[in-house]
Order: sequence, then structure tokens, then C-alpha cells
Amino acid sequence: MDENAAQAPTGASGLAPPAIVVMGVAGCGKSAVGIALATALDAVFIEGDRLHPPENVARMARGEPLTDQLREGWLDAIGEQIQASIGKRQGVVAACSALKRGYRERLRGFCPDIVFLYLEIDPATARRRVGNRKGHFMPASLVDSQFAILEPPGQDERALTLDATRPVDELVAQAMRLIRPS
Repeated sequence: MDENAAQAPTGASGLAPPAIVVMGVAGCGKSAVGIALATALDAVFIEGDRLHPPENVARMARGEPLTDQLREGWLDAIGEQIQASIGKRQGVVAACSALKRGYRERLRGFCPDIVFLYLEIDPATARRRVGNRKGHFMPASLVDSQFAILEPPGQDERALTLDATRPVDELVAQAMRLIRPS
């Protein structure tokens, strides 16, 4: 993606607040990068995992992948929070897997100018990271199901792909250069 495509839209009052979704499979670092990026942008952070309904959390904890239908309400809850922040002229960064183009389109229905920050990672590294997490409902056994449905952002999408194995501060710096170029 070129630098101009990743810029936040501008209006009469200057740069609009950014709306960014940090996306990718479990274990890619969405939350860590999202929190750090939100801090750097002085933006609201939305932890998508906290918006899953209890039924979805229970399914995943049992090792059952979610269907597209089960994800709809969750994606809408994230989209509504993004929309509310933008409506208040607050920048917002959300952590959400957004694995399929259709999921990203659903989120864009709430805010057409979302920029997706895709943290690309290989399956072995993702499984290892998820397996090492403590106290999270998502088991490492579901990582392969996420890769099975993953549709990386296309060239026609407002998205930036970064190597998720890089340090968080480096990923945030890369994102900042493209989101808010000087």
C-alpha cells in the first residue's frame, strides 16, 4: 500500500481522527500493537475480544471455531464502538481479527475510512504464542482454523501489512509513518 492510501481522510478542519483496526490471526499481537498505537495516537482503544458474547467465548474455549453467523453480532459491536468514537471526533484503534474481506466490509459499514493494519505471522509462531498465553479463552488448537479462513487484505483495501514478528515499538513506528506522514 502506498503512503497516501493509508492516510486518514481530511476535512475542512484538517485531519480527521484515525479509525484503525489492527487485524490478524490469534497470537499475531493485535492487542499489544493496538494498545501501543492507540497511546501513540492519543486514541481510544477497543479490545475486540472483550466484546464477544459469552456464548462465543464458551464455544472458542471448547475449541469450536466460530461461524460467520456467530461473528456478525461481535463485528457489529466493534463497529458500533468505532462509529461512536469517530462521532465524538476521537481517534480509535480496535483489535479485531477481521479475517475475511466480508468481515472488514461489515466494519467499513460503520466507518468507511477504516484503515486495517494486518499483522502477518506464520502458523507455527502463532500457535506457539497462543500456547504460551495465560488466562485467555482462545486455545492454540483454533489457530489453524483461523488460517483456514484468512483472506489477507487485497491491494484494493485500505490496509497496511506488517511483519508481526517485529518488536511492537517498531510496528507502531511503521504504522505511524504511514498513518500520519510528516
